[in-house]
Amino acid sequence: MSPEDLVLTPTGVRFLGRRFPCVIGRGGLTADKREGDMATPRGTWHITDMLYRPDRIAAPAPWARPIRVGDLWSDDAGDVHYNQPVRRPYKFSHEALRRADPLYDLVLVSDWNTDPAAPGRGSAIFLHQWRRPGYPTAGCIAFARRDLRVIAEAIRPGTRVLVR
Repeated sequence: MSPEDLVLTPTGVRFLGRRFPCVIGRGGLTADKREGDMATPRGTWHITDMLYRPDRIAAPAPWARPIRVGDLWSDDAGDVHYNQPVRRPYKFSHEALRRADPLYDLVLVSDWNTDPAAPGRGSAIFLHQWRRPGYPTAGCIAFARRDLRVIAEAIRPGTRVLVR
């Protein structure tokens, strides 16, 4: 492990010598991730992309990409674009990336279940803002807004996320 890895521990995520409180999926941790199980998958992931709402926040890094109106993420295991970004209109099940709440104002996208995606093994495993401390996610790792911003400003594409 390197100090540049994001390492999930029982008390939060350790990154660059700091500990950041976080929440995980309401289904806990799992080695056998399934779509809809609400669990955070164990394993080693990598940060592949950073998305942000330009109407709400400034880009935290030069490589961050804006979330546009109509940006979605496919979560339909029967879709050829499963676990990939897609655009509206979209007939398959999906998650909106541009939300009314602030949870996805800043999103760090992981490579969980990509290259190629295995249908039903889980999609949209992101690092994003939490609703509040202690409130679980649907499988993502979530942080206080200010902590997520600190992390986003320091990471780069390929940063490892270790979930044990």
